[in-house]
Amino acid sequence: MTKYYHLSIDLDSSTSTCQDCTQLFDEWLGGTGVATKLFSEYCLKPCEPLSPDAPVIFAIGPLNIIFPVMTKTVAIFHSPLTGNLGESHAGGRLALAMFESQNHLISIKGKASYPSYIVIENHQLRIEKAKSLWGFSATSTERILRNKEKGLGKRSIMRIGPAGERLSPLACVTVDSSRHFGRLGLGAVLGSKNIKAIVISGNQSLPVPNNKTYTKEYLKLHQTITQSTVMKKYHDLGTPMNVLPLHYSGALPTRNFTQGFFEGASHISGEAFAENDLVQQISCAGCPVGCIHMASHREVYDPQNHMVKTFKVSYDYELIFALGSNLSISSRSEILKLILECERQGWDIMSLGGTLAWATEAYRKGIIGAKESMGEHLRFGDSALYHRILGYISQHANPFYADLEKGVAYCSSKYGGKEFAVHFGGNEAPGYLTGMNAFLGFALGVRHSHLDAAGYDIDQKSAQFASKTDQLLALYRESLERMIFNSLTACLFSRKVYTSDQIVRCFQALDDTTKTKAYLEALSHRILGLKFECKFRLGFSWDSLSLSQCFEGFSTPQSVLRSEDFKAGVSLFSKWIDEDRKLHRKAATLIRF
Repeated sequence: MTKYYHLSIDLDSSTSTCQDCTQLFDEWLGGTGVATKLFSEYCLKPCEPLSPDAPVIFAIGPLNIIFPVMTKTVAIFHSPLTGNLGESHAGGRLALAMFESQNHLISIKGKASYPSYIVIENHQLRIEKAKSLWGFSATSTERILRNKEKGLGKRSIMRIGPAGERLSPLACVTVDSSRHFGRLGLGAVLGSKNIKAIVISGNQSLPVPNNKTYTKEYLKLHQTITQSTVMKKYHDLGTPMNVLPLHYSGALPTRNFTQGFFEGASHISGEAFAENDLVQQISCAGCPVGCIHMASHREVYDPQNHMVKTFKVSYDYELIFALGSNLSISSRSEILKLILECERQGWDIMSLGGTLAWATEAYRKGIIGAKESMGEHLRFGDSALYHRILGYISQHANPFYADLEKGVAYCSSKYGGKEFAVHFGGNEAPGYLTGMNAFLGFALGVRHSHLDAAGYDIDQKSAQFASKTDQLLALYRESLERMIFNSLTACLFSRKVYTSDQIVRCFQALDDTTKTKAYLEALSHRILGLKFECKFRLGFSWDSLSLSQCFEGFSTPQSVLRSEDFKAGVSLFSKWIDEDRKLHRKAATLIRF
């Protein structure tokens, strides 16, 4: 029987304890289920997101590393961006490092008395001074710590950039070379705890079953992943392949979501990046796909002597949309330049790009002026301008630029312009203008993200549904399925590989016959109900959700957007969630860590 361990870190006392948490994993599966359950116990009395008492919880799942593409780690925290439940997933080597250190669940509470970084080697904890690292970029911090902390095995290094140190709710956590806990401000939470970085390594192992069933399942999965068409697109062009199809269908957000097509789409397409800029493809530990696309970007640092530096920059669809079409920038090199600066500062690029787009439209409409912009004429398409603005934001050059680091919801409440503020539940929108189901998915998801459900996919298949209610039901069913998927901490790119039947076969190959389809279905309702119990405890309400005025009457490829349809969707979805909340409360048990 596999045993699971919880490493609990108390920064106030610089101590840790390690406990067997196998029972918790048995009941809540792993990943998002386990982390949310622990978060709910820690937050029986909610505190402010940046309070020392606010916990940060990392968890992996029961199939991590044992099967291919089970590569993610889940983080659960109180989001300083939305004021509600925060959840983010990251790849890289982190899941492997947690697995090898036999810390399947890590929680952090308290606040270090000085800037610090955490070192975890198996079950041992060290807290080191990081005053010399404070102010360093996220990219530089990784290089320094990789040379300094050798570790016991395959190290994983999480760190924040200066944005996290400034407690920006747009700050992310960078993992290893190019992965992130993006969205919802985990970087600010670690910054509030005086934690610059976390280094994890271990040399433990878990023998896999020596039986033909396991070998057969593993090889079959590996063949499907590498030789079929199921995941081929992620290897070939990666998510940037979405640029042209969305553009041609009128669903590519452009100039703060004011239109769904971009005249420069062909210049920033996945095909264009692959032909001109792609230099390397890499994978997360335990994945054979190679979906991480790295571009070469050159920066001149001494023009007089023609001296340049070359950087590898990771790019994907969401980054291209956020800093490309949504800002009307059609130069790949300029997009890469903006991405690199965001990586250095440690900003979530989707949120920052959305905030820059809002600010540009606010200037165009006269809501902000030269006083706020420091004389800059904000206009779409000016990449040099946006690069200067990133500098103003990072320097907090004036109150307005400091506020831009707080996101669209905050800025539109303070300065005006709510009617064109594109966010859902306080989280800036991802890059899909496909229709109402996408927007309902963003609004109704537990983290207000496109990753909570596949609303954009339902929009594109809307002709296959008999009614709008059936479409919404599909959105709800997808939300439930992702409770299990994210508890296994699988990469969402593999969701067509790991069907419910395949997941059951994986457990059977590990001699676990308790994880039946019926069991997992029931558990999905409990986990979703628990998440919304946490959300309501933190102040969430259905009434807080609304469709931005700028979308009223907006024509998307699948439908014309109407606020009454949005409200009707929220009303029906809320009834299904309320049943899940009741189910969770009926079966609720307390744990004590």
